[in-house]
Amino acid sequence: MIIPTLNEAGNLPYVLETIPDWVDEILLVDGRSTDDTERIARLLRPGVKVIHEMTPGKGAALKAGMKAASCDYLIALDADGSMDGSRVGDFCDALDRGADYVKGSRFAPGGGSADITRIRRFGDWGICFLIRILFGVQFSDDSYGYFAVRASRADDLHIDTNGFEVETLINIRAHRAGL
Repeated sequence: MIIPTLNEAGNLPYVLETIPDWVDEILLVDGRSTDDTERIARLLRPGVKVIHEMTPGKGAALKAGMKAASCDYLIALDADGSMDGSRVGDFCDALDRGADYVKGSRFAPGGGSADITRIRRFGDWGICFLIRILFGVQFSDDSYGYFAVRASRADDLHIDTNGFEVETLINIRAHRAGL
């Protein structure tokens, strides 16, 4: 699992607790946190690998994590507590059945988010609508970064941006690559 972090010490106890024990590689990609993010991560999951990424942004963190990963499946999980790490098995099951790319959604059955307001939900719907029209992408939640990809297909995502726009770009590129 690849977990981008920046000052997430307060959220890590919840986030790391949700990840099943059978997950054998957790890469915490830290963007120069000034709190106890690294210490808390090592305390809670002694086997965690911490990567210090000097380039700011989620895209930079995902690139660094994908480069450092040694497993067959790459799964991105946000450190803010907005994603349920216990669902990693669902992602792995889909990859085991032959999928190359698996996308989480807050709006699909079984999804959700405690912190999404009506305005944000409407904004996310608008983004999905535009992406659907412009690129033909049929995801229900284009601005949500919970995804998994086979390591052998990760280069097809062409992550070449450092910011949060990476979440939408990954979906577009996965679609274009036929993943």
